[in-house]
Amino acid sequence: MKAVHFWQDSGSGDYRLWFLRDKSRREVDFLITKNNAPWIIVEVKSSQKSGLTQALQYYYKTIHPQHAFQVVFDMDYVDNDCFALQRPVIVPVQTFLSQLV
Repeated sequence: MKAVHFWQDSGSGDYRLWFLRDKSRREVDFLITKNNAPWIIVEVKSSQKSGLTQALQYYYKTIHPQHAFQVVFDMDYVDNDCFALQRPVIVPVQTFLSQLV
């Protein structure tokens, strides 16, 4: 929410934070829209054991956000730009949060 407020206040566009769930009960924890279009979807998990969730992959294919992240707590920081990737990716929480603003 803090990043969304920062982007909004800095005049970078109209940003909104949402929760996403459909009638089939597929859900992702966060959807960030930019100028009313899906921009980032985020699923948060404690571990990476099961790989990318089906819901994250489904929404990536369905709503076509620019970025799709499965943020996990059991990975060490990685010094790579997670926003450079144009596909769903598992990323450590420290890496993701350090690159939001």
